[in-house]
Amino acid sequence: MAWLQLELEASPASAEALSDLLHAAGASAVTLQDAADQPLYEPPPGATPLWSATRVIGLFESDTDIPNVLAQLRAQLGGDLPAWHLNPLEDRDWVRAWMDEFKPMRFGKRLWITPSGYTPPDPSGVNILLDPGLAFGTGTHPTTAMCLRWLDAHPPEGLDLIDFGCGSGILAIAAACLGARHVIAVDTDPQALIATRDNARKNQVEARIEPCLPDQCPSAQVPLLLANILAGPLMELAPQLSARVQSSGHIVLSGILAEQAEAVINCYRSRFDIQISEQQADWVCLSGVRH
Repeated sequence: MAWLQLELEASPASAEALSDLLHAAGASAVTLQDAADQPLYEPPPGATPLWSATRVIGLFESDTDIPNVLAQLRAQLGGDLPAWHLNPLEDRDWVRAWMDEFKPMRFGKRLWITPSGYTPPDPSGVNILLDPGLAFGTGTHPTTAMCLRWLDAHPPEGLDLIDFGCGSGILAIAAACLGARHVIAVDTDPQALIATRDNARKNQVEARIEPCLPDQCPSAQVPLLLANILAGPLMELAPQLSARVQSSGHIVLSGILAEQAEAVINCYRSRFDIQISEQQADWVCLSGVRH
């Protein structure tokens, strides 16, 4: 089956309403895209981020009466219709197409992330099986990649640790596969905890990973804490995260733009000898040792 892709220009204020109207008009799927090449970083918990110029895209079956769809939208919007474009689209398995773009990746010397359908490129390496999913974190983003390389260079053999903001569970699973004894995987999103459990099971490390919401997190101090979230929450949570790291323990912080690094470092400097451990593109990873 062929498809028709109806694209409409929108503002942040109108994008969600247009999305709802396209669904009501019979769209099989609706997506939002950046219409102005504007960076958009991972949002704080509970936020719905949108670009200042957003493209709302409705996917319709090829025999859809698009003039009728446009008339419905015009009526619902009070006569004003944003700029729009209609494009034919070949039939594809879009989930499979996205997954086909996700290839095995190496981080450091021996840590690999390998999607389903691929043979691990290095059988003697540390191989994590992971497919793209709903939760953030497949290793493709610099913030995650730098944390994976840090773990590869500092394998947490026999350690207990916290992965704060676990997303897909990729860092928790990497730590377990690199020898960690027990990993507390914390996230505010229940979907992330489900993804972490599923991915841990796929990699046969579920017995060593404990997914939990922040208010369910055990209170013990650990020798290593990883937090790949955002600069704002990292600064806000500095007292709580610092308190979870034992004396001489390590902290690794990511999700930080280069221009934000000094502000984040200042929030942790009183308790850690902390500095930039790596920079990739516009992002940095910090690491420090507790005084």
